[in-house]
Amino acid sequence: MDRDGYVWWYVDALSADGRQGLTIIAFIGSVFSPYYAWDPTRDPFNHCAINVVLYGERANRFCMTERGRTALERDADHIRIGQSGLEWDGTTLTIRLDEVTAPIPTRVRGTVRIRPAGFTPGPHHLDGAGRHRWWPMAPNSPVEVKLREPDLSWRGTAYFDTNHGDTALEAAFTDWTWCRADLRDGAAILYDVHRRDGTDQDLTLCFAPDGTPREIAPPRRADLSRTRLWRMPRHTRSDDGRAEVLRTFEDTPFYARSHLAATLRGESVRPVHESLSLTRFSNPLVRLMLPFRMPRRT
Repeated sequence: MDRDGYVWWYVDALSADGRQGLTIIAFIGSVFSPYYAWDPTRDPFNHCAINVVLYGERANRFCMTERGRTALERDADHIRIGQSGLEWDGTTLTIRLDEVTAPIPTRVRGTVRIRPAGFTPGPHHLDGAGRHRWWPMAPNSPVEVKLREPDLSWRGTAYFDTNHGDTALEAAFTDWTWCRADLRDGAAILYDVHRRDGTDQDLTLCFAPDGTPREIAPPRRADLSRTRLWRMPRHTRSDDGRAEVLRTFEDTPFYARSHLAATLRGESVRPVHESLSLTRFSNPLVRLMLPFRMPRRT
């Protein structure tokens, strides 16, 4: 991996009743790290992290401790960063977590298991030069969450993807919105990217549970309310051009995560949605705020 590069593996899981959510991102070249942005060597292997976010009625916790290259182990089937790691055995992705929240330290410990029925074709290029690649490998898979700290267990569905890039995100994009929705038999994904060169790309994808692509008509733009605290702009797309924010999971200066109600492929769905502003992220004042939530350990 070259200077300024990155790779991440992303899991988004939601309980069957929609009341509990979990996001896990394993980074090499942590794209949202102020330490990576400030490092003159721009060595991605010296900026690794596992980001864990719990959402729900019983527990809300955020962990993202950055570590150096000595904390990283990886091969074709597993990656470990610090005390946490991901392992693939051919049928199941097992994620073992042992992380600490910040700024107030509490633990997140336990195991997450995802069992994909198959994988989608990929990857997709997000920029015109092909320097940023995205592969939604398993958009709709059974997931089992068993945490010891906090004491929390549930089952639901999970989305799993990976991203690879050769330059910093903020050098290529101004902002994007992404959402994924479980369907009765599969999943739909919307990914709308605004590039730094003024061009756009709006991806509308649909897959069966085994990863087979399905037809889906491009839905219409649906504007959403801004977030309450940081006034992050939000929009999505739906069949009828209408959508509703049911809950805002995360409201930060440059990123918002939400639970929506919308219609896709003729079905009433409850998408998980994110809005990211890389223009806001690039602001020096925003980067100075991040170490309070993203400590670094060597």
